[in-house]
Amino acid sequence: MNITGQHILSSSQFDLPLLDHLYRLADTLVPVARGQMTTAVLRGAVLGSIFFEPSTRTRLSFDTAFMRLGGSVSHTTGVEFSSIVKGESLEDTARVVGGYTDVLVVRHFEEEAIYSFASSTNIPVINGGNGAGEHPTQALLDLYTVRSEFKRLNKHVDGCRVAMVGDLRYGRTIHSLVRLLSLYRNLTFVMLSPKGLEIPRDFIDAARERGHELIETNDLNQGLAGCDLIYATRIQIERMSESEKAANKGVNFRIEKSILASVCRDDAIIMHPLPRDSRPGANDLSNDIDGDPRLAIFRQADAGIPVRMALFCMVLGVEDQVKDSLQPATWWRPEYIGPNDASFYRMR
Repeated sequence: MNITGQHILSSSQFDLPLLDHLYRLADTLVPVARGQMTTAVLRGAVLGSIFFEPSTRTRLSFDTAFMRLGGSVSHTTGVEFSSIVKGESLEDTARVVGGYTDVLVVRHFEEEAIYSFASSTNIPVINGGNGAGEHPTQALLDLYTVRSEFKRLNKHVDGCRVAMVGDLRYGRTIHSLVRLLSLYRNLTFVMLSPKGLEIPRDFIDAARERGHELIETNDLNQGLAGCDLIYATRIQIERMSESEKAANKGVNFRIEKSILASVCRDDAIIMHPLPRDSRPGANDLSNDIDGDPRLAIFRQADAGIPVRMALFCMVLGVEDQVKDSLQPATWWRPEYIGPNDASFYRMR
């Protein structure tokens, strides 16, 4: 379970004992993530936050997690602000910024770039999203959310029915989460996507090899019926070819209040990695389901801070110092951020 100094590039690096260890540490750090307690186990450490693709939630979540641990952050966002535009290789960039910092979080639009980056530095590199490949830390916080929500409902991950909805071809969060969920037993995966945006076959084959049932469908009503977990993703238009865009014109993959009322379980959990496309007619989660207790997207987003904090502590080898370092915060904080967060705070 010792991952000190390791790169975190794929969700395939995790097994259930390691996840249990990570999540116990995340539970300890929840009060720090909420601003109720403080710790300085990473005082003096510097995070290099290198994002070659735009990001709001992921970048701020990583940065906040590191600073909540007492560390500082040096960051850049966008290829146009890097020396790549001057012809510098990724390998040179990795070696240079690795000399400035103690750990790197990297997002890149090319799937293989993260591996080039990691192979060129001796400090830990954490994958913040590599093109249409993976998003391992999103999957870690997603599974943490699933486990917390199911515990609140007295349900278990083993044997559950999961609908993966939307762009399963380019949706990297789906790819990473399927790998983690496949560590459990006897799941039924309903892969629900528009034609041409089906999940890559290797994820299907890997899940079936572990004994899970896989169902593929393009029928939204049929696919959502009876599911314990509904994980939706937006259509990744920016990664699609013109022919794929044309093929999906007019497709209806919008999850809204009427479909929840007609086919979804009363105790289903609805998740989304965000951002969601809330515009009228968009193939995503509708705003008319806001306030539904089944919608866990904001509790899910909040979970990113303690989970990423725990990961930083483990990668930098300070996890054993956390418990004794905790101190009460001195500033005011609300009991919770908004009405959709209430059940998250009650269940703790």
